[in-house]
Amino acid sequence: MILPWHLYLMACLYIVAGINHFRKPGMYLKIIPPAFKNPKLINILSGASEIILGIFLILPFTTHIAAWGIIMLLIAVFPANLYMFQNKKAGFGLPLWILFVRLPLQIVLIYWAYQYTF
Repeated sequence: MILPWHLYLMACLYIVAGINHFRKPGMYLKIIPPAFKNPKLINILSGASEIILGIFLILPFTTHIAAWGIIMLLIAVFPANLYMFQNKKAGFGLPLWILFVRLPLQIVLIYWAYQYTF
């Protein structure tokens, strides 16, 4: 079964993002809201989840399960995106409008993943 190119693109994006959690953990630790305990563990779990789910996306028998996992992951990391918008230090000095646009972008990413849930 040949999968659509955009599924490979999605998988690559999540795999690369997941690897980046381990290459540059400080970047991710900075955006984890202080209310969450053990940010190092959260970073490791979210990075590993992105890598695993990205791989599972391109395996035809696990694509739909991986897509649901990505939806759950995107919902779980939303507080980090919100924290980036609310906290200037966590926002890496990006313009506020970019940080604001990232918030509804989560909905677009969720919808993209939803396309592969069935």
